[in-house]
Amino acid sequence: MADGFASAAERAAFIAGLPKAELHLHIEGSLEPELMFELAQRNGVAIPFSSVEEVRAAYAFSNLQDFLDIYYQGMGVLHTERDFYDLTAAYLARADADNVRHVEIFFDPQGHTARGVAFATVIGGITRALSDAEAHHGTTSRLIMCFLRHLSEADAEATLDAALPFLDRIAGVGLDSSEVGHPPAKFERVFARARGLGLKCVAHAGEEGPPAYVHEALDLLHVDRIDHGNRSLEDPALVRRLAAEGITLTVCPLSNLKLCVVGDIADHPLKTMLDAGLRVTINSDDPSYFGGYVNANYRAVADALDLSKADLLTLARNSFTGAFLGDADTARHLAAIDACA
Repeated sequence: MADGFASAAERAAFIAGLPKAELHLHIEGSLEPELMFELAQRNGVAIPFSSVEEVRAAYAFSNLQDFLDIYYQGMGVLHTERDFYDLTAAYLARADADNVRHVEIFFDPQGHTARGVAFATVIGGITRALSDAEAHHGTTSRLIMCFLRHLSEADAEATLDAALPFLDRIAGVGLDSSEVGHPPAKFERVFARARGLGLKCVAHAGEEGPPAYVHEALDLLHVDRIDHGNRSLEDPALVRRLAAEGITLTVCPLSNLKLCVVGDIADHPLKTMLDAGLRVTINSDDPSYFGGYVNANYRAVADALDLSKADLLTLARNSFTGAFLGDADTARHLAAIDACA
């Protein structure tokens, strides 16, 4: 065992007690099969599964596109503000159980407005649940609106137009969906507009796409964070730049395993990233589809890579220093981590 832990159980207990932030969570990707069935029944939506077990069996995908196909299918049960509230509240309860004190949640409005669900319905349910979680559990949050990169930049511009009346509830914009063949450069203008509106910018890059996509996200979209970023390791100059500029990478170990970005969790590059001085964080991405929420991701990679107490403390600290929080809030969370140390 790495220094400071006598057993895997002791390390798991340490992880459970660590205050942490989650910076890479697609709220639609937290739709558990049980809730999918409940919402399908509530809304009279036909789904091609007759049991929860059938849904779980369908989660045996091998790449990003196979996952996205079922992800968008599951999204179809979400229709009312109550549905989005229930979805978000269920995730927040799990996050609270994992001692997640701050969340920065992605949502995909284009996946809903294209089905005739109003933007106001989507954001209304999500933000009401976020407000309730802060009132009841002290969990703070930021909401990040993602553009679907397989759609056009004009479609993204229309989505930003729809968001204008709600900018007081939106902290930033992101870029997700099918990466390969849809480089960040495709969205340079809409990101520039979002920055002009005072929004933070993040983008998925270097998951299945090449290191060049990470360069584009930094140089053309001027992002504040890189989501995933694993393939940055293929470009030593890029690694040096990410380390020097202190760019946060929101890494998702169980997602990488499920989508076959890595063949085995023991091959995950997270420790290599840490040793290279990169500001990496651990996140759950789409936890209902990938088999685990935040603590499950911490445990999986900590056990496989024999992470030390110092490694885990660094990862937890990175989650707050990489968050879109003010200095006083960040300092408060870092003090809580120091108390764990």
